[in-house]
Parts: sequence; structure tokens; C-alpha cells
Amino acid sequence: QVQLVESGGGLVQPGGSLRLSCAASGSTFSINFMGWYRQAPGKQRELVAGITSGDTTNYADAVKGRFTISRDGAKNTLYLQMNSLKPEDTAIYYCNFRRGRYDYWGQGTQVTVSS
Repeated sequence: QVQLVESGGGLVQPGGSLRLSCAASGSTFSINFMGWYRQAPGKQRELVAGITSGDTTNYADAVKGRFTISRDGAKNTLYLQMNSLKPEDTAIYYCNFRRGRYDYWGQGTQVTVSS
């Protein structure tokens, strides 16, 4: 089992920045993919950014150039740096770790972008 705890969400004005963190504990061996997803009210959960165990990254078109995913293997922590935030980025953000066909999810952290 893998336990994931997100932090760093909050209320920010348009154009502002936030850094999300996802601390992992438990059996974190052989994790081959880590990602950040988000779900806005009335919408499906979507992949925002992902990073493989080989540090290959991918981003949703809506966040390219504004968000950066990174990880600290020694700390078992996943990050999402979010810059130039827009109101449409408002959502609950979830981190995801994947080992083969098994997915592990955090509880989510709310990000609200509003003036």
C-alpha cells in the first residue's frame, strides 16, 4: 500500500502561484508513474501533469508553460509548481502514484483562483 498526502492548496488571485506537494509513505518501491490530476465541479477528473520513473514528463495543453511537475526521490515527494494561475485552474487537485495496474490516490487539495 501507498499513502499519499497532498498539501499546498489554497486561494490565490489570478496570475499568482502555488506549489503543491504530495508526500508518499508505505511501499513506494517500483512506482513507475506519478501524476497530478484535477477535478472541477461538474467535470471529469483530468490529468494535469505526469512524470515517469525515468523523469519523462507530460502536461495537459491547458497548463503547458505554466505548471512544472517534479519529484524528490529521497523524500518520496511529488511537487506541482503552478504559475500564472487562471480562474479555470480552480479544482480539487489529486496526486496519483501508479505501480503496474494499481493506482493510489491522495485525498485531494482545493485550489481556488479568484480575485
